Amino acid sequence: MASHLSLALSHLLRSPFFLLFSLSLLAYLVVRALRVTGNSRRAIEAASPPGTTGLPLIGETPAFLAANHSGRGVYDFVRARHLRYGECFKTNILGRTHVFVSSIVAVRTLLGHESPDFSKRYIRSITELVGDQSLLCASHEQHKFIRRHISCLFKLDSMDSTVKKFDELITFNAICKMLISTEDEHQLEILRNDVSEVSEAMLALPLKFPGTRFYRGLKARRRIMNKLRKMIDLRKRGSECHEDFLQGLVRDESHGNEPLTDDQILDNILTLIIAGQVTTASSIAWMVKYLDENQEVQEKLRALHLELAFTNSLSPLGSEVLNVMPYALKIVKETLRMATIVSWFPRVALKDSEIGGLRIQKGWIVNVNARSIHYDPVVYDDPVKFNPSRFDEDSKPYSFLAFGIGGRICVGMNLAKAMMLIFLHRLVTTYRWRVTDSDSSLQKGAMFPMLRSGCPITVSPVVVEPKVP
Repeated sequence: MASHLSLALSHLLRSPFFLLFSLSLLAYLVVRALRVTGNSRRAIEAASPPGTTGLPLIGETPAFLAANHSGRGVYDFVRARHLRYGECFKTNILGRTHVFVSSIVAVRTLLGHESPDFSKRYIRSITELVGDQSLLCASHEQHKFIRRHISCLFKLDSMDSTVKKFDELITFNAICKMLISTEDEHQLEILRNDVSEVSEAMLALPLKFPGTRFYRGLKARRRIMNKLRKMIDLRKRGSECHEDFLQGLVRDESHGNEPLTDDQILDNILTLIIAGQVTTASSIAWMVKYLDENQEVQEKLRALHLELAFTNSLSPLGSEVLNVMPYALKIVKETLRMATIVSWFPRVALKDSEIGGLRIQKGWIVNVNARSIHYDPVVYDDPVKFNPSRFDEDSKPYSFLAFGIGGRICVGMNLAKAMMLIFLHRLVTTYRWRVTDSDSSLQKGAMFPMLRSGCPITVSPVVVEPKVP
């Protein structure tokens, strides 16, 4: 029996059928192994970013909101995870997966080259408060159309008269005069309060219930929109005409250009008011604080600007300040780097993609972590030191993100710089100052890093001996 079985097995092993079967099985196993190896390699090459999405449904939203209501500010949430996971990590905030990236490669891909795989996207609360037609939130095509209309108002020759208005007023009042020619103190106070309500609701939970911060912000937006709509109606009817930004946007329609819609005008006027009141004013406060902490920089600046004051007319300064105050401009840039008023720039993935070898799924929000880049010792030497002279040389490409970069760079960048320069020139040539509350704690609930103390100062006049001819 055993001999018969052995003989049959011997015939089977020598048969063409068995040889074909064996080769087929071997080929299958090789292909299968290659596929597994390839999948493993791709998984390694395009792994999901490290991090956690937190609890079901709510993600890490409680920790995000807790940071926003602490004296350390909302960025403390990002900073803690950056230290834990590195330059790229994922989390879940307000029901959406967010990825934070802080590499030059990511800046170039997402901001510099305007990748078609990504589009700008802010969280829902911001979009509802500033409006989906705002330059902050508009789609790629809408953004190009709206920007074309608005950017002409920020050209240096067009901006000169508006900058001179700022030299006569301060921040919010100046912004309102530039944009909508509002100067009545009572109306300005009402508008200031409403804009503050909108700004403070930007990172709130989007709950539309009476008493919630988001609900108050929406009501404030509605009041602002009603006032601005009345202004537009009066100007379109010819009942009022002013030389301001709003008039420039309304005038486009009468000149035969394809006009902006009223909603586009309204959303972007509100956005510009917020930028003037919140971001520029906050930057100025940080600048005053940094100069108080660096007296040698302050004295060097004062000497330069007293000389400038002697050799130039005392008439209101205009947009020429961008060209005649090089050291002050470096101070402005260093302030903006260290304060990083806009801590990150969001983009939404329109399809499955990769960034820096990490897999990004369609629908994820990818945030360029500007503050991390501004404080990267590889990018900026001794980044925690206030050193305006670091800008004696050009920054590394894609490393200075105070105004963003690429096609969506801040349209009011030159105006913001000019406003800060004029304030700085008038302050440093008129007063010496000391900050009376050096606490760096941040205002709770604010979207932007604003000093909770408001940066109170004591001043003494600058006494200059007259020059002998």
